[in-house]
Amino acid sequence: MSDMAENSPPSSTYAIVEIPDPVKETVERFGRPGLFVGANDSPWIPRGPNAMIRNMAFDVRNNAYCNILWIKGPGVIGTHKHRGAVWGVGLEGSFRYLEYDWVCKPGDFIWEPPGQAHTLVTDDPNGMKTIMWMQGANEYFDAKGNWVETVDVFFFIDLYVKHCKASGLPINDALWI
Repeated sequence: MSDMAENSPPSSTYAIVEIPDPVKETVERFGRPGLFVGANDSPWIPRGPNAMIRNMAFDVRNNAYCNILWIKGPGVIGTHKHRGAVWGVGLEGSFRYLEYDWVCKPGDFIWEPPGQAHTLVTDDPNGMKTIMWMQGANEYFDAKGNWVETVDVFFFIDLYVKHCKASGLPINDALWI
């Protein structure tokens, strides 16, 4: 057994422990609190005829954003190129990229480096859901390789704000980290 396991408090200890922190006041003044987004704190927003997204966080300082992508049945998210890294975890169903030989299922983790272009598809009859943390812009292309649009944190903020206003929903300021 490692020293850490031997010295760790037992799991039955439920207590907030005050720890010494020489910069506590600075953290309290300039830091940000943690983020919790409940099931009803961010709406599903249509993104095409077969897809929805649910925004989980917007980080305008780093052009990063987190959302859940839901494709309701078999379908495609067009070919796109990431200008930043992407981290994702499969939640429901399955999806893959035409350019790779793996299939992401619930609990699977993916990482995509900047500069990669790929085409996301789900062949699953029930579709798929995945949560993705993306940094930087994504550029979308048509079937002939022509640029169609660029999306980034401000694109998703704009989509979110317009949807909330059109639906009479409050804008959840807690989504900005």
